[in-house]
Amino acid sequence: MRIDIWSDYACPFCYIGKRRLEHALSQFPDRDQVEVVFRSFQLDPNARTDETRDIHEILAAKYGMTREKAQAMNAQLAEQAQGVGLEFNFDTVQSTNTFDGHRLSHYAASEGKAPQMTERLLRAYFTDTQNLGDRKVLAELAAEAGLDQEAVTAMLESDAYSAQVDADIEAARQLNVTGVPFFVFNNKYAVSGAQPGPVFTEVLDTVWAEEQSKPALQVVGKTQAAADKADGCDDGSCSI
Repeated sequence: MRIDIWSDYACPFCYIGKRRLEHALSQFPDRDQVEVVFRSFQLDPNARTDETRDIHEILAAKYGMTREKAQAMNAQLAEQAQGVGLEFNFDTVQSTNTFDGHRLSHYAASEGKAPQMTERLLRAYFTDTQNLGDRKVLAELAAEAGLDQEAVTAMLESDAYSAQVDADIEAARQLNVTGVPFFVFNNKYAVSGAQPGPVFTEVLDTVWAEEQSKPALQVVGKTQAAADKADGCDDGSCSI
């Protein structure tokens, strides 16, 4: 079974959803038969790497609300994060452009370090509140994830893996994805948002049962069912 996850490092629901999926997988008997692939998505492709506003001010401006309302929303999100064992420090989060972070993720995948890099980048953004738009910071985080820091520095100074990031974003557009996290199971079933654990468990069981019931010989000429399109949700995901 393969699970493709479109997410952004600046998306709090993406980190929460990752943990909820991981918990469901930890209870799934055939976890070792599941491949999880993180795909790139940018909530704000035009975000600056030298942003001076804090996350409360940015959120207030984006959604036309007061700063106090934005702070209250972030406090609620921090409580949700605590529920899955995560610490979100919104008061010191450094909003930035995540494109280089996504390039780094693709590089890490080529080196067999995708899970470690993805987790480290999310923790760096929400818990350690480091600037993921700073290439020096990214190279240091890569070293912590087991990658060669000098090689990562050279990669970031080039345009390497930009095409892969763009391809992921285009694939999301083709699927009409406007919010993340967005989970696609076996290119057939979609789950939108950081849904509760039982939702992931149900989908895992359903997809696995279908996999086991496949005939040994596939009939030529029949096409695979198109991927389900998930409806947008009012909560549990970050939208463009």
